Amino acid sequence: MANLLYIVNLRLPTEKAYGVQIAKMCEAFANAGSQVTLLAPHRRNTDQDFFEYYQVQHSFTFKRLWSPDFHLPGKFDQLAVGIKNLISAVILAVYTFRRNPEIVYSREELPLYLLSFFRAGLFFEAHRFAHRREFFYRRFLSIDIKIVVISQGIKDEFVKFGFSPDRILVAHDGVDIEQFDIDITQEQARKELGLPPKAWIVGYVGQLKTLGMSKGVDFLMDGFSAFHQNHKESKLVIVGGVQEDVEESQRLAKELGIPSDAVIFAGRQPHGSIPKYLKALDVLVMAYPNQPHFAHFMSPLKLFEYMASRRPIIASDLPSIREVLSEASAFLVKPSDSKAITQAIEEIFSNPELAQQRAEQARTDAERYSWRVRAQNIKEFLMQ
Repeated sequence: MANLLYIVNLRLPTEKAYGVQIAKMCEAFANAGSQVTLLAPHRRNTDQDFFEYYQVQHSFTFKRLWSPDFHLPGKFDQLAVGIKNLISAVILAVYTFRRNPEIVYSREELPLYLLSFFRAGLFFEAHRFAHRREFFYRRFLSIDIKIVVISQGIKDEFVKFGFSPDRILVAHDGVDIEQFDIDITQEQARKELGLPPKAWIVGYVGQLKTLGMSKGVDFLMDGFSAFHQNHKESKLVIVGGVQEDVEESQRLAKELGIPSDAVIFAGRQPHGSIPKYLKALDVLVMAYPNQPHFAHFMSPLKLFEYMASRRPIIASDLPSIREVLSEASAFLVKPSDSKAITQAIEEIFSNPELAQQRAEQARTDAERYSWRVRAQNIKEFLMQ
């Protein structure tokens, strides 16, 4: 796999998690010995330096191709998005056809579909199985394309669709362990971030919603509210979320009776600041509800970043989470159950030795999910 071209028909850089995943994987592929080019369309507000934004090495090439970027008023803007994506997919496909790399790798169905009529060496990384995209999947099945998926649940859906299991690799998302297991004390982290130095802090880091669905921060706040009644020194810190979602969570905090000085909404932060926030907290929570997307089809970056940070983890007991965590490495709780979250927080507060033991096991397990390991596993799969 000497020459790999990674096609992204999306805006880069972006504040969304997919940008981190793509940047880190290109770096890892390059470090594994491949000559990597990351190809993306030009979009407005993408003038920031890509390598600096994601804190990755200049070990691969990042190339933007000109593509029209425009908006339409009101409800017509969604139509504009579709037209732009179609045009940029064609531009990306034409460039790739002319470049003729050994391997073409993408998370985007449309560019691969267009290229599938003209060349081989195409590989698809699926972060979901969408029935409205079965048109593309039928084409991929007809040419026996190999697929990389981020969860066993997604693999199961593709196998049901007709793909052979040996043509699908489950490669969960990953983490830059050195970036998140930083050599800084909790006291230092809190001082630099302006967080209360003596408080016992429960935390959440990430977007508050995805695909229009809550990520369970409402259950976390409800669970924390009950814990705080008996532990007035405790704080809740929520890092991330667009302003609209943050304001909605602030209103909920008031409704739950959480004192304004007991909850801190840090808002969206640069990805480079997240390791410091994780180190500053006492417990990290992922309270995903029991919905199909969360239960079977996700592999959230925060999961692996939490694991690398050596902090105790509370997570919803869902199949997708069970693929990575267990009772040996985390405190698994019934989904959508605020009382279970309260009990888990109380257990971590009351038994710090057990909590740290599980946190250390999670850190050990995180070694299996580094970007380096993920890239090597995918490379071996592609070359079989």
